[in-house]
Amino acid sequence: MNFKDIKTLGELKSSSYKVLSVKEEIRKNLIEKISKKEQLFDGIVGYDKTVIPSIINSLLAKHDIILLGLRGQAKTKIARLIPTLLDEFIPIVKGSEINDNPFNPISKFAVDLIQEKGDETEIDWISRDQRYSEKLATPDVNIADLIGDIDPIKAANQRLHYSHEGAIHFGIIPRTNRGVFVINELPDLQPRIQVGLLNIMQEKDIQIRGFNIRIPLDVLMVFTANPEDYTNRGNIITPLKDRIDSQIITHYPKVLEDGIKITETYSWTERDEKKKIIIPYYFREIIEMTAVMARLSEFVDQKSGVSARLTISSTENLISNAERRAIMNNDDMIMPRMCDVLSIIPGITGKVELVFEGEQEGSIKVAKALVSKAVREIYKKYFPDPLMKKRKNKDEKEVKDPYSEIVEWFQYGGKINIKDEMTFKEYFNTLKKVDGLEKFVKRYPQFFESEYELASLMEFVLDGLHQNSKIAKEEVDSVVIYKDLVGSMFSQDDSGFGGFKDEYYK
Repeated sequence: MNFKDIKTLGELKSSSYKVLSVKEEIRKNLIEKISKKEQLFDGIVGYDKTVIPSIINSLLAKHDIILLGLRGQAKTKIARLIPTLLDEFIPIVKGSEINDNPFNPISKFAVDLIQEKGDETEIDWISRDQRYSEKLATPDVNIADLIGDIDPIKAANQRLHYSHEGAIHFGIIPRTNRGVFVINELPDLQPRIQVGLLNIMQEKDIQIRGFNIRIPLDVLMVFTANPEDYTNRGNIITPLKDRIDSQIITHYPKVLEDGIKITETYSWTERDEKKKIIIPYYFREIIEMTAVMARLSEFVDQKSGVSARLTISSTENLISNAERRAIMNNDDMIMPRMCDVLSIIPGITGKVELVFEGEQEGSIKVAKALVSKAVREIYKKYFPDPLMKKRKNKDEKEVKDPYSEIVEWFQYGGKINIKDEMTFKEYFNTLKKVDGLEKFVKRYPQFFESEYELASLMEFVLDGLHQNSKIAKEEVDSVVIYKDLVGSMFSQDDSGFGGFKDEYYK
């Protein structure tokens, strides 16, 4: 039977439809999905063994939840996925402001209507999307916004006493009755406003001012909070914390691959359909490793956290720089080069909070240092470590340094200039000037499939050698210069990309 064809209370009573509380409803649907091994919380990566099991347990226990974690840990994303566990449609008394259950109405409007019309009372069906509300907690949020208030104009027009339910203007929580309500950044809510939530959490009803108006609500409450906010901007009052049944701690991705999956999912990479986009995997690794380095850096405020939005913004900036060059050169291929990595700096500087020492160094300088460290770490996954002092073959005999020909070319006065706007042909021919560079990269054919990728890898090798203090690198406007390390020591500008001493990473 299609329940949505039911239009009156009498038809609903004669059907097999059963109304459940919102928490019972979620529990029922969750059990069904688990038994069928269906995907839960689609798009959430890296939480399969930690956060998601805790959320499932809490929902099975019919708990109100708080998600506690640093920024960019998908707290709001998870909260917005919980309503997907609701029924697709549920019946309400038609015209009700607070989604009255036809079998158990709680508003005076619905009670009076059913008393008047009985089984002929019209009902309506609302979707799960209509049963979800969200509010960002700010200091200016008041009780009227969340719960409601007496409307003196309505009371005067209808000649109602202020204690009459008809004089109430309902807030967002009562209007989400029989649904899921989320409050983001709970500590930012003023303590006196948090007090107003106590009844909803415990007695499941609301009180308006000092009047004897009590309306029981059926709501699943979900909160998000950042531990930093406990001391920075506010806190969660103890009685409210006590009434929140489950506190679930979120975290950043524990492995690099999980972070890359998140970035790939949420970053905008599809650009001009006429241009093919290739993003070598090591660029994604470098960007994700930059975030990891930021989360370990002594210059970054770790209490504030480093959001996953850093990697998303950085990826989009990287592609945009390659896209800009492709448009200028009328190229049908969009592919990043190592010289494009500098373009991710604006996606970093606004996403990290620096401690005093970091502020002294400057946000741009710290961001470049983080990227440099990331390049150094990822480089070792693809090529031999340039700092490895002794290399031996299978017979335990020392072998020649694989980078010697490249480094010697620079030592004997070699220098190349790579301009941001270079066409691919100019870019590739410039890199080919370095003795032994192309030959070295071609030893690793598994890392490239085209000349575009080969050229990008060649510059990756140069940058890797620079990060390991084998050759020098300078930046002048949009030009990157690779040259001999010793010859550059007397003129090196420490504000350049990667031009930082190891103490920045200790």
